[in-house]
Amino acid sequence: MTSCTTTSTVTFVFPFVLPGYSDEFPAGSYEIIAEDELLANLSFAAYRRTATYIRLEGPDGTGRIELRPVDQQDLELVLERDRSRLNQQKNSEAALSPQEVN
Repeated sequence: MTSCTTTSTVTFVFPFVLPGYSDEFPAGSYEIIAEDELLANLSFAAYRRTATYIRLEGPDGTGRIELRPVDQQDLELVLERDRSRLNQQKNSEAALSPQEVN
């Protein structure tokens, strides 16, 4: 089977925890590596996701890099929670801002 690997970057505004891992990851940008395989016997090109990894750099500054497998749906859910939390924070700050008087 033919496979392809894509890389993207996601940014978390807040610290987060991924399902299946007990450690909390700091806010920041993370590289996501996705592996897809070409589905055979179709009249058009279609791919199926076979693996998703998040790239983590060691906290000790030694340059150690770790790829941890993560479920694509779990990753999307954690990202959505991060965005929702940011929107709630923005809305709270806006509600507390003084109104302009003309």
